[in-house]
Amino acid sequence: MTNIALDLVGQATLVLKRAGEVEGTGRSEDALAFLRDAREYRNALMLELPNGDFGFTMIRQYLFSVFAMHQWDALSRVGDADLAGIAAKALKESRYHVRHAGEWVVRLGDGTDESHARAQDALDSLWPYTGELFMSDSVEQALAADGLAVDCSTLKAAWDADVNELLAPATLRRPADAYMQRGGRSGLHTEHLGHMLAEMQVLQRTHPRAEW
Repeated sequence: MTNIALDLVGQATLVLKRAGEVEGTGRSEDALAFLRDAREYRNALMLELPNGDFGFTMIRQYLFSVFAMHQWDALSRVGDADLAGIAAKALKESRYHVRHAGEWVVRLGDGTDESHARAQDALDSLWPYTGELFMSDSVEQALAADGLAVDCSTLKAAWDADVNELLAPATLRRPADAYMQRGGRSGLHTEHLGHMLAEMQVLQRTHPRAEW
């Protein structure tokens, strides 16, 4: 999990650096990561929920990693050569993340009665957050039309196929699609993100423009 976390931090660093270059106002990847408020973040709500037990952590890791893998795959073919290069590297890492998390999902789901119950509970609680991964807005759609981004709604079918394929050997029941939580993509977050940012940003906000 530490290696996966380092991969994700590295991906975020490269993407934020490219975003700062495109923005053209002089903001670095550190400024974008450490000096934005919660309302300026656009992450999916699923990713700011507390970890919970190991089953919850691995189920979430798998559900998100499958999405990320397909998103990076699509981004590796965009017209921005720098972003495409970042995506190609991240795609290799994400494939490993999917394999690692997927193996754990099968172990837990098809393991003991307790591990199966915990894995199913985690899947049931996380499922209402999965729909937000595929919600796109007019900005994303316009960029995708220009070949500079990917419309996340187009990734749903591939994600469904991968998830369904894994749930069978994991002996887990796919929850029914119902109301999906939303808000993170538009800057409306749970209280958990504020706590995470307070811990992550304390050094930079205490010592502005510090470098290390």
